[in-house]
Amino acid sequence: MSQKQSHNLFILVILQIIIHFSYSMKAQEHHIYPDSLKDEIQLALDYFPQLTDVKITFKFKSDIKKSTMQAQPDFKSLFKARSKREYYIFISEKFKISDKEFKTVNVPSDIITGWIGHELGHILDYENRGTFNLIWFGIRYLYMEKHIVEAERSADTFAVNQGMEEYILKTKNFILNHADIDENYKKRIKRYYLSPEEIMQIVQER
Repeated sequence: MSQKQSHNLFILVILQIIIHFSYSMKAQEHHIYPDSLKDEIQLALDYFPQLTDVKITFKFKSDIKKSTMQAQPDFKSLFKARSKREYYIFISEKFKISDKEFKTVNVPSDIITGWIGHELGHILDYENRGTFNLIWFGIRYLYMEKHIVEAERSADTFAVNQGMEEYILKTKNFILNHADIDENYKKRIKRYYLSPEEIMQIVQER
């Protein structure tokens, strides 16, 4: 390799490092999350480049009724330009298995990544909606069970189409095949979310 080629290669490497760090700083500017879930959240976000400039705050919550995580827009931001919307992903501090409570951070890493990917699927869905459409979406979610099914299956579909099927499947199988997880929770997963078979069908058609 000539001296000129070595010099050009050095410049290229430096540029790649600068681009990498500028992207990381930009992502951190828009995404706020607890250090304990940093790896899982960053991995899931890598599958959603459309959300790089979207402000998302990941926040622990003492308890979330009937769920482990929950994605929702910051209501005040709905009346700003769509580019200035802000979102929260709330993460339950506890996960119940057979009447025993465990810390969510102690759930296997891939399972957490899959859960986060599903919530990011919700946010990608929200980003495609106008303000009044999104408000109406939230009202229907609160009061219409049929719409809950549509919303959760849609979030799964968004995540799978982003390439997260491996993690979404691991999360489903963790819940459905874990002998000690409450049967009512399993029934809810089967009713509201895509089945592993449906996920594989989407992958084949993608």
